Amino acid sequence: MIEEARRRAYLGAMQVATWLPRVALPFAAPSRPELLETPAPIVVEKAPLAPVAEVAREAAPVAAPPAVPMGEPGSIAARLLPKAGAPAKPAATVKTEEPAEPEAETVVRTPVAPPRFALQLLRAGDCALLVELPTGEPLASRDPAYLLLKDLLRAAGLPESPQLLGEPVRWPLLAGGNMDQGPQAAREFVQGFVAARLEDGTPCRLLWLVGMPAVRYAGEADEESLLRELQVEGLGVAWALPGLERLAEEPSLKADLWRAMRRVRQRWTSQTTA
Repeated sequence: MIEEARRRAYLGAMQVATWLPRVALPFAAPSRPELLETPAPIVVEKAPLAPVAEVAREAAPVAAPPAVPMGEPGSIAARLLPKAGAPAKPAATVKTEEPAEPEAETVVRTPVAPPRFALQLLRAGDCALLVELPTGEPLASRDPAYLLLKDLLRAAGLPESPQLLGEPVRWPLLAGGNMDQGPQAAREFVQGFVAARLEDGTPCRLLWLVGMPAVRYAGEADEESLLRELQVEGLGVAWALPGLERLAEEPSLKADLWRAMRRVRQRWTSQTTA
């Protein structure tokens, strides 16, 4: 059995100051009665909370650390300063990123459907006539459109049987393919075709543009220019007229046409009277 002295030595090594055996130990000293009493619970009284304003007022400000003089041994500034005789390090260059240039917007052009028309170039005396073909086919002697055209030429004092200048111009030129056949291409082709034909013969005093396709693609004008004179670069002076089919369907336009003809007919009759 362990003696009392050795037992206390073991308990001291295990930092056990007070202990009670569950059973009576042989050769052990009797237990002290005060150790067998249950200790009373410890009650901790909570102090009343002080108002927030008082706590803030009573709180001591945090003292800032004492400043270290520049160049004092042991300070950060002294370690950063160059030593006497040593070359100073160049200051680091701060690189600034230039804003990236915005990417160029991709312009998507919607393909324009090619216009569709047919024109016939004629010659009557000192005038040339670029006439819209209502059916797309050359004018025949029995066609109402051709008979109406002969009436216009008779009233203008020009030969009633005009001369054909080349084959009809039908647009678009090709049924398919990648060739540009839009309005601008049609305008360039028609103007080039008319200019080439007029250079081959006698100079033209006035170019009649009969029908909106002729007015639009040869004269670069719109419907507001009808029955007016136009100055077309490369083609000279032109006269814009409604189409033969429209004149037949709208008789009221004929009266306006006769009045306009009185103003412009002097362009091809002045040489004859002279």
